[in-house]
Amino acid sequence: MPSTHPRLEALFKQPQALPAAPEVAARLIATFNNEDVDLGSIARDIDRDPVLAAKVMQRANSAFFRLLRPVSTAREALMVLGLNKVRALVISTALNDCFHAVGTLNLDRYWRHSLVTATLARHIAYPLQMDENLAFTAGLLHAIGELVLHAGLPEAMTEIDRQVDLLDPQRAPVQLQMLGFSHADAGAELARRWRFPQRLVDALAQHVAPLEAPQPEPLAALLHLAVWRACIHGTAGEPDRLIHTYPDAVGLAMGLDPDVLVTEDLGPLRELDAAA
Repeated sequence: MPSTHPRLEALFKQPQALPAAPEVAARLIATFNNEDVDLGSIARDIDRDPVLAAKVMQRANSAFFRLLRPVSTAREALMVLGLNKVRALVISTALNDCFHAVGTLNLDRYWRHSLVTATLARHIAYPLQMDENLAFTAGLLHAIGELVLHAGLPEAMTEIDRQVDLLDPQRAPVQLQMLGFSHADAGAELARRWRFPQRLVDALAQHVAPLEAPQPEPLAALLHLAVWRACIHGTAGEPDRLIHTYPDAVGLAMGLDPDVLVTEDLGPLRELDAAA
C-alpha cells in the first residue's frame, strides 16, 4: 500500500532518503519467498562486490556471532551462518553504506541495538513456534526508518535527538507529533519500495503499536516485545523497569510467558555481553 502522509511522500522524493537498493541486496531480498535458492550463485553475487563482501565478512566474524573459526568468503559464511543470517547481514550492510551520513545518529550504537533486538526476536520466536529466521531479520531491520529520517530530515531529527533518546519508548510518539509520522512508517515505506516481503513491511509498520492495526501482524507484536526488552537492557534500574513496564497486553495477545523476557540475566543477552 502506498504511503498516504504527504510529508512522508515528499521525504521519499529525496534521493538521500530513498537510495536504490544495491544489486546484491536486491537479489537477496528477492529470495525471501523462494524455497529453492542456489547458494553458490548467492555467494558469487556477494563476492562480485569485494567492498560489500569484506564488510559482510567483518560482521560475520564479529564477536556477536561467536564463530568457532573465522570465515573469509561468502560461501564459507553461507555454510556456517546459513542463508537467512547472511541475507540479513548483506541487507543491513547495504543500508549502512546507503545511509553513511546520518547526522546526529550514532551508527555503532544503532547497529548494536538492532543486533540485540534481532537476537531477542529470535529468542521470543522459539516458544511461540514462529519463524526464527524471519524474526531475526525483522529485529535487525526494525529501525531502518531512523536512517531514512536522519538522512532526509537532518535538522528535524537533530531536534528530536535532543529531546528524546534513540531507545526511549516515547521516541515514536515524539516523531509522530513533530513530523506527522514515525520511524516505523518511514522504515515500512523503504521496505515496501525495496520490495521486502509484505509480512516484513507490515511488521515494521505496526511494531510500535501492534494491537492497534486493523489487521494485526503477529510478527509486529513479537518485534514490539523484542524492541522493548532491547531498550531496557543495560539501563539503570533494569530489574524494576522489567517488572513495571512489561507490555502485558501484547504479551497476553501473543500467549507469551512473561518469564521468557522478564529476567535480568537473560541467556542470549548474557552471551552478547560476553562477546562484546
